[in-house]
Amino acid sequence: MNSVQLIGRLTRDPEVRYTASQMAVATFTIAIDRPTRAGEERKADFPRITVFGRQAETCEKYLTKGRKVAIEGRIQTGSYQNKNGETVYTTDVVANRVEFIDWGGDRQDGGSQNYARPQSAPAPQRQQEPEAAVPPAFEAIEDDVPF
Repeated sequence: MNSVQLIGRLTRDPEVRYTASQMAVATFTIAIDRPTRAGEERKADFPRITVFGRQAETCEKYLTKGRKVAIEGRIQTGSYQNKNGETVYTTDVVANRVEFIDWGGDRQDGGSQNYARPQSAPAPQRQQEPEAAVPPAFEAIEDDVPF
């Protein structure tokens, strides 16, 4: 099985190129924090992500450096010869699904305008139950469940 799921922030804006058959190919890198113990220096990994087709064009249009994304895809390795004739080995994540976790402006608008996600109607007022009746993990949930 070759399956990977990642959540991280873009380290640069996506770069898009087109194949000879006019298919869009976007590449970008995300920063993923490694788990660390208390007192240890924070470390991160920086996998390169490759996205194809309409999804690549969508990534170019809406993603910018610093935006948080979730990636689902597969690992792919390869190699090529650099200008000095040395073999360079690569490891990429080929994404079949990219979900935008942060929302912000359209890159074509400069990315400076922040768009709010649609808000659901306010929940009807309920009679407050005693604090002990609500498990601690559920106290912070204020939004309606999306299903």
